[in-house]
Amino acid sequence: MKFWKPNWVGVPKDEQRKIKNELVKKEDWIIDENYGVTMEIRLNAADTIIFLDIQRTTCLYRAFTRMLKYRNRTRPDMGVGCEERFDPDFLRWIWNYPKTIRPEILKRLEQLPKEKQVIILKPPKDVEQFIEKV
Repeated sequence: MKFWKPNWVGVPKDEQRKIKNELVKKEDWIIDENYGVTMEIRLNAADTIIFLDIQRTTCLYRAFTRMLKYRNRTRPDMGVGCEERFDPDFLRWIWNYPKTIRPEILKRLEQLPKEKQVIILKPPKDVEQFIEKV
């Protein structure tokens, strides 16, 4: 599911929730995202949660190189007319994430029932090793 309609028009939160509620009813699903508005839906329905706890410098570097790679073009995972651009607000969001968002996510993960498998991967090397195993 894309959260941007053509020309950077956002998908309304109620529509995001409706779509996520339908997706998690399926027998098998994988959702890759960081949207807080649907986090409870995903956490409640998932049997396994993988949190990529990557350093901010790595995230900033990757976001910046992605901006350079797709500058003034639409990435394959985006809606029509959503051309990549240098976005200071997004870079600021990444920079502030460890102090503003990460603690709340970790708190939510700690509060999950024990029967849910929570996997936290930190360095990119751990992510690569996990993918190789799967």
